Amino acid sequence: MIPVCEPTLEGNEEKYVQDCIESGWISSAGKYIDQFEKEFSKFCQTKHGVACSNGTTALHLALEVAGIGKGDEVIIPTFTMIATANAVIYSGAKPVLVDAEKETWNINCGKIKEKITEKTKAIIPMHTYGHPVDMDPLMELAERHNLLVIEDAAEAHGAEYKGRRAGSLGHMGCFSFYANKIITTGEGGMIVTDNDEFAERARLLRNHAFSEPRFRHEELGFNYRMTNIQAAIGVAQMEYADTLVQRRIKNANLYNSLLKDIPGITLPPEKAWAKNVYWMYGILIEAGFRVTAAQLREKLKKNGIDTRSFFLPMHQQPLYAKNDERFPNTNGRFPIAEELWEKGLYLPSSSHLTEQQIKRIAETLAP
Repeated sequence: MIPVCEPTLEGNEEKYVQDCIESGWISSAGKYIDQFEKEFSKFCQTKHGVACSNGTTALHLALEVAGIGKGDEVIIPTFTMIATANAVIYSGAKPVLVDAEKETWNINCGKIKEKITEKTKAIIPMHTYGHPVDMDPLMELAERHNLLVIEDAAEAHGAEYKGRRAGSLGHMGCFSFYANKIITTGEGGMIVTDNDEFAERARLLRNHAFSEPRFRHEELGFNYRMTNIQAAIGVAQMEYADTLVQRRIKNANLYNSLLKDIPGITLPPEKAWAKNVYWMYGILIEAGFRVTAAQLREKLKKNGIDTRSFFLPMHQQPLYAKNDERFPNTNGRFPIAEELWEKGLYLPSSSHLTEQQIKRIAETLAP
């Protein structure tokens, strides 16, 4: 079986984890935390990095840092992983859904304005599968309406928009380091920002909002800390982070060359202003392919090739269909997101996929 994605651990990960064990610094303090934050924020071209327990807590923490809560609205794409919406709900605010655009599979920036109300406080654009959102018009819109922009960059390590790194484009950027991400710590997350106050507050709130004396607390905080062991893996990953990104791109280019002439397949997008890092190599199966995306996935599975469907949009989630005022309004039309769900799948995308494996996948995929 060729897995859909597995971590690439080819550097000093074991050495640095062993150092944590031998030193006894295995919890949420230790030298690797600071080092990972500094190296990852530099990678993202930002001043600050605040490590936390996962990408979901990074999003929630960013919202709490900004003071967003009950009675507020946050605009998000309906075509996203549920963590984006849930993080908004955890904060007490309400997600407001916007359809995807066909060209990039990202949030349709042209449809955001119509969703802005007096309750709107923030926008969370997600860089879908490693392709950045068209951020300039989004930031201009946010500035006109005095809205915060928090990038959901969980899938976009090293992606670029007009030469600027994902995570540095909004007011805060949130990353995941789950095992299938381009840069991984097993579990883990990070907020990156240029805003000194946001960074300082994130460090306070991720650690139960401890103050002086230590067990005195003036506000509600969270246990959203990253462990030194996780950070040690992250430091090792940063030593060859650019290589991990370039391998994803190289693999995508090989996929493109092998699949481009097969009728009925739409290849992943890459706009002229974008550097897509292809966190997952996603394709759409159109009517001319002879079988559906679900049927193709079954065929590949029988041949030892693991795949995943695209995201089920938020407006189609059974959870959010419940009559609960905390949940997003799922009424309305979101045709592009629904089309992506029905037609989309992603192929094996590990950074260490071999040329032979990719050729085998392409040959098996062909109708």
